[in-house]
Amino acid sequence: MALIVLPSYFAPRTYLIESIHRLGFPAYFNLELDICKIVGAVIILIPAIPRMFKEWAYVAFGILLLSASLAHWLADGVAKGVAPLIPFAILCVSYYYFRKLSYVK
Repeated sequence: MALIVLPSYFAPRTYLIESIHRLGFPAYFNLELDICKIVGAVIILIPAIPRMFKEWAYVAFGILLLSASLAHWLADGVAKGVAPLIPFAILCVSYYYFRKLSYVK
């Protein structure tokens, strides 16, 4: 989760705004992404939240990372397009073990 949520808070704000504009997204999209990332992280990390919500949060993060990869690939080149695939791979491993631990018979 840290690889997905924290870059929004530690990267320079001007860089983030410039990246959003370069990718062709509206200015408010950055705030929307920040809010959704925090909500998704909270849903996944709090044990009392039902599994169904956690699975949808995993799906949303997967779509987010794959979309980010495609957008950066098209706008900035292959090297920047591959970067979001690293947290995506970690997310996939996390989801695998989440399923394995959640659905033990």
